Amino acid sequence: MSIAHWPEAERPREKLLQHGAGALSDAELLAILLRTGVRGRSAVDMGRQLLQRYGTLGRLMVASRQDFARDPGLGPAKFALFMAVRELTRRLLAEEVCASDVLSSPEAVRQYLRLAIGACDVEVFMVIYLSVQNGVLACEEAFRGTLNETRVYPREIVRRALHHNASALIVAHNHPSGVAQPSAADLALTVALKQALALVDICLLDHFVVTGSHAESLAERGLI
Repeated sequence: MSIAHWPEAERPREKLLQHGAGALSDAELLAILLRTGVRGRSAVDMGRQLLQRYGTLGRLMVASRQDFARDPGLGPAKFALFMAVRELTRRLLAEEVCASDVLSSPEAVRQYLRLAIGACDVEVFMVIYLSVQNGVLACEEAFRGTLNETRVYPREIVRRALHHNASALIVAHNHPSGVAQPSAADLALTVALKQALALVDICLLDHFVVTGSHAESLAERGLI
């Protein structure tokens, strides 16, 4: 049955307007974005199906266009809407990260990195430059590589850190494979970068390995 034929109190949009967004399930919120279903499936049914397929909202929001469009009714217009929501969320997180001491907002940093580079189909190396008070001076994409490799030059990162007058850095790169396990090359790069920065009294606070659903901290694992 189409949502239009449901009792008004059960329709996601009307329910949201009457009780607030917090009263809706994940599937109901997705239904508002999807707007319409397909023959035999309401928008809420499609929302439930998407959650079942991807497991989490985070994985859904970083889905590729090709993967998203596997089912009937999930075309370019709906994908564009989801990507707009994702970008607005990324910008909101960027504002939160830039407006605070990043060490007091570790989860915001994680979420920002996941949305910024977690879904990239090639490896991207990103640097967050920090002030003495651990405020964000700049967030930059430093290097972009291939599916499984990025050439990172510590001297270039040192140069940019001095340009920003940074006191500390957080670096991150994604694994397009979807596995947030640091490799031997990742660990070697972390050591080389930490040593290069130490020569100019700049601290490497953390190195994250990022996927669409997770950001693994090398500092938390005692690897920095």
